[in-house]
Amino acid sequence: MSLIIKLKWFIKQRWIHYLIGVSLLIIANLAFLIPPRFIGKTIDQIRSETFTADKLSNSVILLATLSCSLYVIIFFYHYLLFGNAIQLEKLLKGRLMRHLTQMTPSFFQRNRTGELMALVNNDIPFIANIAGGGVMTLVFTFIGTVIVFVAMIVYVDYKLMLASLLPLPLLAYTVSKLGVVVRRRFKDVQEAFGHMNQHVIESISGLRVLRSYVQERKDIEAFERVTDDVMKKNMKAAFTNTLIQPVIMTVVGFSYVIGNGYGSYLVFHNQITLGQLITFNMFLGLIIWPMVYFGEFVNMLKQGSASLERLEQSMEQQPDVVDANELVPVSVPTSIEMKQLTFRYPGASSDSLRNVSFRIEQGQTLGIVGRTGSGKSTLLKQLLRQYIIEPQRLFISDVPIEQVALDRVRSWIGYVPQDHLLLSKSIRDNIAMGNPEATDDEVLRAIELSCLKEDIEQMSEGWDTIIGESGIMLSGGQKQRMAIARALLINPEILILDDVLSAVDAKTESLILKNIRQQTAGRTTFITAHRLSAVSHAHWIVVLDQGQIIEEGTHEQLLYRNGWYKEQYERQQMEALSEGKEAL
Repeated sequence: MSLIIKLKWFIKQRWIHYLIGVSLLIIANLAFLIPPRFIGKTIDQIRSETFTADKLSNSVILLATLSCSLYVIIFFYHYLLFGNAIQLEKLLKGRLMRHLTQMTPSFFQRNRTGELMALVNNDIPFIANIAGGGVMTLVFTFIGTVIVFVAMIVYVDYKLMLASLLPLPLLAYTVSKLGVVVRRRFKDVQEAFGHMNQHVIESISGLRVLRSYVQERKDIEAFERVTDDVMKKNMKAAFTNTLIQPVIMTVVGFSYVIGNGYGSYLVFHNQITLGQLITFNMFLGLIIWPMVYFGEFVNMLKQGSASLERLEQSMEQQPDVVDANELVPVSVPTSIEMKQLTFRYPGASSDSLRNVSFRIEQGQTLGIVGRTGSGKSTLLKQLLRQYIIEPQRLFISDVPIEQVALDRVRSWIGYVPQDHLLLSKSIRDNIAMGNPEATDDEVLRAIELSCLKEDIEQMSEGWDTIIGESGIMLSGGQKQRMAIARALLINPEILILDDVLSAVDAKTESLILKNIRQQTAGRTTFITAHRLSAVSHAHWIVVLDQGQIIEEGTHEQLLYRNGWYKEQYERQQMEALSEGKEAL
């Protein structure tokens, strides 16, 4: 019952629908009493030889009218109550989606994608079912049963009713014990289903790698072990579920035995009529379905409770980074500065950035280079405010970034990460994702700036070509340039390019960088790269090693210092000359 109490906020929203639906359900339960009562009186009239042809005609008309009326009533209360379930499912999925979009990366490190999908596809529908089928079953079980019991007392005999109820305490005790087991086992089922989802996602997304290493058979075997675990836990849950209905039917059977035995005794001693005994048996038959529904309700309640517990565990997790209580309005990022910033990922044993300091003004470009794993991408992520950092270490327009609204900061940024998010839509839709209202001319301009126009023209449907899931039909260079076009389309105040030219040739790289400089004149740009030619035009360059700045300056200054930058630059120049000679 605690689950229904937790859903009272939704019941208050839809109280009119619930009031009408429950009222119709009560009317239906009252109408179900008419045929047993009517048939019992008819039998007594037949025995007393007072039943006539007119009474037979009236009986047929009455029962036919009652059947048609019940059809309409049942249709509407089903429509109203199950419509509420659909509305709740929509609301919960919307809330979960909004919650997920607010979460920072640490949340997704703790919660795997497969488990989150299980919440959407399995847990929320189970919770929503309580708002529809659960409420209907609850009303039908308790109010319907009470109505029948009252009818037994009024129209038959209270002693016969009390005798028939003797087995019910055993039913309540057994079902409550089995319900605890059902909840625990169903929770195990949902967790196993989440693991299976995760395995499927990883297998499909990594299918190319699996095939290249000829690991298909091993992956299938691993998947079979996962599905075996899901099956075993489902079988355990199903076994517990199946115990409930036999218990209910057995108890109802005992009620029938008591009712018929004691009822026959009362008829024999003329305390009730034969028609009343038949009416009582039909009333007892009406109790069977509420009892059966009670078993279904227990299963539904326990499954919904386990699902709600899993959903609440996810919804209770809050984003690591939130807006400060007192925010400072900043209209334009006129400068960006780090002061001795040190950062460590949650759960990591060492710092990823140590005492990083730099300052660039609006319109300047900062180049960030260094060995793989030196902290280049980590530095850029500090601007996105995905993780908590020490206060008074990162400033925008000389204001600590923690005092600037999150939405404001992110609205300035056009971010092109190393891993590109591409949707299974057309090329145009993917580029216009950040600005769906962009005109065709604006999209075409972004395509030209990213040197993607010729590639698109060679495709059969141009920019209406569907690129497949994660851009499966595109090359690495095409994916990178499409991501660049997406960022340029929104014309950001701060453009962040995280090693996004690694898959294009040097000539295309040079042209793209030239276009970017022209397009973002007066805007701030951050570029990380392994190919130093991509940052040679930058106003300031920092060289990272193990999270620390070991060199910094302009391109010319770094070449003059004879450090890592010069050594790497000369090596890349020699490799480029060697490749040119081989091409000749």
